[in-house]
Amino acid sequence: MKKTFLCLLALVMSSQVIVAQKSIVILYENDVHCGIDGYTKMAGLRDAIESQDTAYVGAVCCGDFLQGNTTGAISKGQYIADIMKLMDYHALTLGNHEFDYGVPRLRELLMQIDAPVVCANFFEAGEQSPVYSPYVIHQYGDKKVAFVGACTPETMILEGYSFYDTNGVLLYDLKPKTFYELIQQAVDDARKNGADYVVLLSHVGETPQSLGISSHLLVNNTRGIDVVLDGHSHEVFEGVKVKNLDGREITVTQTGTQFLNVGKLVITPDGRFITELVKSKDNNFENAKISAVTNDIKQKVQEVTSEKVAHTDYTLVVSDANDQWIVRGQETNAGDIVADAYRYALKADIGMENGGGIRNDINAGDITYGDIIGMLPYDNTLRRIMVSAEQLQAMLTRCTALVPVLDGNFPQVSGLRFTIHSKSHTVSDIEIQQEDGSYAPIDMQRTYSVALTDYNHDNGGFFDCFKKCVVLEESSLRYYEALSNYLKTVLGGTTGSAYAQPQGRIKIVED
Repeated sequence: MKKTFLCLLALVMSSQVIVAQKSIVILYENDVHCGIDGYTKMAGLRDAIESQDTAYVGAVCCGDFLQGNTTGAISKGQYIADIMKLMDYHALTLGNHEFDYGVPRLRELLMQIDAPVVCANFFEAGEQSPVYSPYVIHQYGDKKVAFVGACTPETMILEGYSFYDTNGVLLYDLKPKTFYELIQQAVDDARKNGADYVVLLSHVGETPQSLGISSHLLVNNTRGIDVVLDGHSHEVFEGVKVKNLDGREITVTQTGTQFLNVGKLVITPDGRFITELVKSKDNNFENAKISAVTNDIKQKVQEVTSEKVAHTDYTLVVSDANDQWIVRGQETNAGDIVADAYRYALKADIGMENGGGIRNDINAGDITYGDIIGMLPYDNTLRRIMVSAEQLQAMLTRCTALVPVLDGNFPQVSGLRFTIHSKSHTVSDIEIQQEDGSYAPIDMQRTYSVALTDYNHDNGGFFDCFKKCVVLEESSLRYYEALSNYLKTVLGGTTGSAYAQPQGRIKIVED
């Protein structure tokens, strides 16, 4: 009897040793932007790792999933929620584009997804506690991992309409002034509640944006975070080392965008953190249930978007070969044609769109209605406003001040041309197109009519430079409808040769 007991005890102890030796694998993604084909691959990879029973496995999301192409636009995020609720995320945080449809719609969709939402810095105005939990702790074997969430405060500028009412009264707050302190409080609290490891789900980005905040500065100003799974800036790197407040080197990693990669964080039994990027093109795993839902959604989208609108012999460029949104830092042919469509639709002196509102290339070949919505995926409508020459000059200066850093407020224009001085952060040689097609210097004593979206007028675009300008015409025309009409009626169903290259409206010099 004693021998049997000792054998059983040895077996139990052996099992405990085996369990203790398991690694923890966390798969992560950021900035999917409705790239729905990647979800089944990520879930399939997770299932495959789990089936080996050599590691504890989970999946997390680092924001910007509800918007980005036609699938999100035509369903206002519903199709994305239908897929994500099958993903069994252990945690997800908010990206700036989760606010595109407004906070009520955001909360409705997140309830359907039914995953732990973490965000330490998202508050209702005046409230002491955040809207969502700052962190969640998940148990993996005998270890507890805390997932802390952080959303870039820049969202209050980029998606300002979700944070202020029409009178400019603050509704929600991402706490830019106390951002780092709030993240530190969440980390400290998670540690007090037993977290062995702290993983930051960060939608903050590598490069300081308009508010001077970045994921690297976040690490510099905090302690206690073990690894940062980052997003927002669409960069690709397995891991860079950034020193925290104690001088400890912390890994920061990003996967790119639209499931170019799936991130794989391994926490070894001895507490080391190893990050790896798995290229989606090399990942042949699938989850059958998610594939079925995705295929059904793609069929629904196809029914809406398959109509042919026009033809192009070249790509209408938004991004470069490295998936960097160059439309946010220089003139592109896509920006030219979009701005021209606005100017034509509302018979304005000038047409303008911010680079952040133009999302996806249109490749050479037939252009479908879905391609157009994919390029211009938001629910924005057009309006014509009256802008003084002084306001126009100030706007161009403000919205190009970050060049060569890519910024969503960078203007794509029609009916004017100008020069950007990237070192002095000034603009010069502003000229307005005349009725005969020639250009003349801007008249600082007069006003001009500008066609733009409602977002760029009073909802946070162009750094609110035009917010106080008088509305001359309010249109119900969606911005993607304006481009569709322009392609069909003005261009006769073809982009021709006129838009093969940028038309020289924006010149950038280094002085």
